[in-house]
Amino acid sequence: MNEGVHVSSSGTTGEPKTIFRTPDNLVHCNEAAIDMSKLTRWSKIYTCARLTHAGGLLVHTLPAYTLGCDIKITDFNAFTFLKDSADYTHFFLPPKMCEAIINTKNWKDCDLSGKTVVMGSDPIPWRHISDFVDKGATVIPNWGMSEVGPCAINTTFRNNDDVQKYMDAACQNGMLPLIGDTFYVDHKVIDEQLYIKSPMCVYDGWFATGDLVEKGFKNPMLRYYPIYYYVGRL
Repeated sequence: MNEGVHVSSSGTTGEPKTIFRTPDNLVHCNEAAIDMSKLTRWSKIYTCARLTHAGGLLVHTLPAYTLGCDIKITDFNAFTFLKDSADYTHFFLPPKMCEAIINTKNWKDCDLSGKTVVMGSDPIPWRHISDFVDKGATVIPNWGMSEVGPCAINTTFRNNDDVQKYMDAACQNGMLPLIGDTFYVDHKVIDEQLYIKSPMCVYDGWFATGDLVEKGFKNPMLRYYPIYYYVGRL
């Protein structure tokens, strides 16, 4: 926090690279992450994503460290995840990890009540959101980038009625993956490309994300509350 940190980009915006975040930048990232996941001093963090990447470091681990939370950092193991993480409250899981957990024999009878699962890094299948919410979890599909947040645009689901409402809306957009409708960044769309501006971004001014989006609305009649769906990349 005092010296800043380097995080590795997977190469979504070009060649893989290392991105430096200043101490001031990390403060803004932490504020968004804490609010998004409703982290408190008593949250318990189970981190199985790599700390060299924004998802593993900045979604829960570093914000929780600043709050003095109990944090466990370990390698991902789909077969033992549900048992090993049972006493923890918050996880970050990319789609490949979600899919691996769903395919274990313990998934059928697991109870994720009281857990908050942030999903991200890649477009998130609607089935993952629904399956984890069905097990009692609070699920937050999140859009971000190594350059941006990573907690930039998201939606929080606490029950399957809400999931179904959003899925019904998504059907009108060809079931495109959800980006979200809760914004921790300034945002605009030009020629279908998403632009953001934020103190969390490592670049000044408006940043062209390269992500193509389609805009829907929670209330199509009044056109309030925009929802962004993921179309693809330039």
